[in-house]
Amino acid sequence: MFLGEYAHALDSKNRMFIPAKYREELGETFVITKSVDKCLTVYTMAEWEKLREKLDALPSTKSRQIKRFIFANATDVQCDSQGRVLISAQLRAYAGIEKNAVIIGVGSYLEIWAEEAWAAACAEEEAEDIAKMMEELDF
Repeated sequence: MFLGEYAHALDSKNRMFIPAKYREELGETFVITKSVDKCLTVYTMAEWEKLREKLDALPSTKSRQIKRFIFANATDVQCDSQGRVLISAQLRAYAGIEKNAVIIGVGSYLEIWAEEAWAAACAEEEAEDIAKMMEELDF
């Protein structure tokens, strides 16, 4: 399970350090793609396969746009010997990542946010709003 939050700067070659704690669970190869929240989502190959199977099970009339959004922008990656991963220009531009990024654990996957976008998202979250959502979901 992915937990926690880590801030890192991209290096001059647009590589981001992936914490060892996350690398162990990600495995040798993993997938990075767009998220609907204007951040990037990082999946292990097992979670990526589960997502693919769910999308393949949907009627094509309902899943075409979702598949295009997720798969057309996905890239499978591997960390280099220093634990860094290259984030493509297309994905960086989508998430607004220029120099500083935050990688967060979200249970079965990770998210990579531009530092400023993550700070704004956190500022918008109020404990009362989260409590209300949890109550509505009977959590």
